[in-house]
Amino acid sequence: MIVGTEWLIEASGCDPEILRDEAVVRDVFSAVIGDLGLKSIGSVWHKFPGEGGVTGLVALTESHLACHTYPEHGVATFNLYCCRTRPEWDWDTKLKKALEATVVRVTRIERGSGGRTDAAGGGR
Repeated sequence: MIVGTEWLIEASGCDPEILRDEAVVRDVFSAVIGDLGLKSIGSVWHKFPGEGGVTGLVALTESHLACHTYPEHGVATFNLYCCRTRPEWDWDTKLKKALEATVVRVTRIERGSGGRTDAAGGGR
């Protein structure tokens, strides 16, 4: 039984100045939420001082969307979890444009018991 889908996204080679810009990251969140028809029920944002990056978390009726940026490494990581089926979002094209990323890696995980075993070797 699948109870949701989780996407883990890593964008690298990003422009460090863009990764420090909370407005840009918020725009990415708005695009994801709008394009996928998700519904926000609250958010938390933090801009680290000086040369630091941005952390954002939006709670969704469907679960959550989170991001952490690391300007010192040119990396942004995103996590989207949806408990309802959603189409794939074009992370590659959109993050290359918004963050000037050179590489975008997306991992998709189907969540649920479905007979999978845990890391300790247990399971059904």
